Parts: sequence; C-alpha cells; structure tokens
Amino acid sequence: MRVLVLYSHPVEDSYGAALHAQTVESLKAAGHEVDDCDLYAEGFDPVLSRHDRMIYHTYPDNTALVSGHVERLKKAEALVICTPVWNFGFPAMLKGYFDRVWLPGVTFDLVDGKVQSTLRHIKKLGAVLTYGADPFRAFVAGNPPKKIVKRVIRAQIAPLAKVRFLAHYDMNRATEETRKRFLDKVKREFSTF
Repeated sequence: MRVLVLYSHPVEDSYGAALHAQTVESLKAAGHEVDDCDLYAEGFDPVLSRHDRMIYHTYPDNTALVSGHVERLKKAEALVICTPVWNFGFPAMLKGYFDRVWLPGVTFDLVDGKVQSTLRHIKKLGAVLTYGADPFRAFVAGNPPKKIVKRVIRAQIAPLAKVRFLAHYDMNRATEETRKRFLDKVKREFSTF
C-alpha cells in the first residue's frame, strides 16, 4: 500500500523528528511504500496567496503551483499525519498544505452546492500528534486536531477506512519514560497499519 506521510516539524533533532522517523520505519517494516512528505525540508510554501484564492474553484488552474503535491495525494492509498499540535491546532505549515493542496477538483467536487469527496481511494488514515496540553485541557478546548482527523478527514476518505489516532498529551511534563513508551506505541501501531 502506498502511504503518504505528512510531516510538519521544523526541528531535525526533536522528539517530533524521532516520532516521524519511527512512523516511517514502522510503515516500511510493515511492507508499505512510503511517500515521506517533510513539508519543511521540501520548502513547501503554506501561504494561500490572493491569486491562489482567486482561482481556488477553477480546476485545473488551481493546482498549477502545487501539482507535485496533488499527484502525490492522488497516488496515496493511505495517509498518516505526523505533527505537533500548537495552540490547539495544526502548525501553519500543515494547515497551509491543506488549504493549498486539498482543492476543488482534487479532494472534492461541488455538485449542486454539496461537497462530494474524491478521496475514496484512501483506505487508511493515521495520526501521530504531540500536545503540550494534558487530555482534559485539550478536551475543554474542543480538541480541534482530533476532530479534524477523526471527523473531517475521516468523512472525506473511503467510508470504511480504518483510523489510528495516537497522541502524546502533556508534553510540557513529559519524561524520558513517557516519551519512550509513546515511541514504542507508534512502532507497534504502525507495524500493523
């Protein structure tokens, strides 16, 4: 299975980088073909310009500046998001990816004003996230990243797709042991993805 891994963290020697590496390694060990999309390393431009917005609904013109990323998404059979959560949301880099690549004609069509997904080829979805907040605080804030993964993206892919959502909460008070335990969990979960 071809797995597109979306990675969004700017620090190469961080715990997030270790989680990303473990995710990719585990997916490969499970026999998957991994398309590792490191948005920072690839120099992805997350800014939706005025021009981009003006042609947002004009397919295929809207894909001209992101055609490589569009092709990668179209070839994916599974999607795994590996990112920190900042201020109860995705980093601007990842949010910009969704704004600029998940376009009309690419991930959805509007038919009589209703959204129809064109991502039904994606059969599995995973997420590996780190939060500074503890689970209760994330819950009180509504936990937008979890809802985006488990509700919004989930609704756009194959109807019976499996979803794996892994989160290390309370990173502000994480210990070497909690980080290792979570790294081991990522290894286990994505070795059987």
